[in-house]
Formats: sequence, C-alpha cells, structure tokens
Amino acid sequence: MTERRRILYGRRRGRRLRPGQRDLVNRLLPDLEIAPDTAPLTPAGLFPEGVGDLWLEIGFGGGEHLAWQAQQHPDIGMIGCEPFLPGTAKLVAKIERCGIRNIRLYRDDARLLLDRLPDNSLGRVFILFPDPWPKARHHKRRVVNANVLSSLAATMRDGAELRVATDDAGYLEWILELLRRHDAFAPLGPEYAHTRPENWPPTRFEEKAKAAGRVSAFMHYMRRPRDSRCRVPP
Repeated sequence: MTERRRILYGRRRGRRLRPGQRDLVNRLLPDLEIAPDTAPLTPAGLFPEGVGDLWLEIGFGGGEHLAWQAQQHPDIGMIGCEPFLPGTAKLVAKIERCGIRNIRLYRDDARLLLDRLPDNSLGRVFILFPDPWPKARHHKRRVVNANVLSSLAATMRDGAELRVATDDAGYLEWILELLRRHDAFAPLGPEYAHTRPENWPPTRFEEKAKAAGRVSAFMHYMRRPRDSRCRVPP
C-alpha cells in the first residue's frame, strides 16, 4: 500500500512574483533547493565544500533570520524549510545580494524533511512565530506538536539547541505543555522570556506583533543527553 501523503496546511503561493523575482528564482533556486526525492540527506551531500554543523529553520518566512544566521556563521550549513514561494523569493534575492553560500532550501512539508535527515545530525533548530491556528478545530495544523518534537529529538544531537518563538498566548501554553511532557528537551534557563537574546535577531513577524500590541515569548531549550544518567544544566 502506498503511504498516504501528509497534508500541508498553509499557503504555498501568494501574489504573483514580479518578473525580476521570477527570473531570479528560476535562475538560482535549482542550485539551492533540496530535491523532494533526494535521500538520504547528509551534510556532505548538501554542502560538498564541508560545514562544521547543520542547523534548520522551519518556516523561515521572508528569510531575514536565516540569512542573518548564515552570515554570522559561514562555517555552518543552514537548511531553510518554507513552502511559501514569495518568502522563498525574498530569501533567494538576499542570498544573491549578499553572496551567501551556506543555505539550502526545502519547499515542502518539514515533517518529510525530518524523516530524511540522519539521526544526531542537527546542532540547532529554529521555529520562529509559526502560524498559531488559534481555533480549537485547527490545532491539529500546528507545526509544533508531539510527533514533530519526537522527530526533532531523533535528528538533533545531544546538547543541540531548540529555539521557538510565538506572539500567541494560547500557542505559548500549548508549546510549553508539549515541551514539559517530552523527556528529550530541557529548558536552558527559564521556560520562556519576553526579551529576545542578543544573538537572536528580530524578524518581521516579531515587528508586526509589536506594532499590534502583542507580546512575544522566546523559548530556548536543549536536546537532553540520550544517556539518562547525564545531568542537564539548570
């Protein structure tokens, strides 16, 4: 029996790309994009020139955070997962303008990507301001859920960082409850803070939340050592 394809919620396309954006995407995206049928995915296969670590951002929006991280850490291989084409176009333009070489893009369901990454391969994961899907009947669409956390637990190395942010109070409680229940993750300090760390640059979603009077929450967790005898820093 053929495995049923997972449903990807959210938009893939918005307004039609301008001709310049479309030409740029057509020219550069083939060299940046991870093909849907490429398996397995390895750091050496994605970055033949070699990288010191592999980081993942799920839902990079317009790509400003991912581009900043790539520029600050040129020795780290960055994977950005975002199915929304206009956001991808913005990031591709930034990649060309700034000469960024350590980003690869995946334009499908992040769960499919996690299934193809080797265990213990990720050193850091970012999930910043995902769609909160606030209606109760839509909660199943939330990207932060028990299954995704288990997939992350498998693909993240011991001690790897998980950074999550939201401006929705209901989603914050949902995320915290899932993290409390999952034995693979432990907070690095308080469970959340309303002040963004200095090495955590702002995004346009955070600025939109601030303009609308919403308070953002920033969560910083680590992947617990798989050896349960190891103590986790407080």
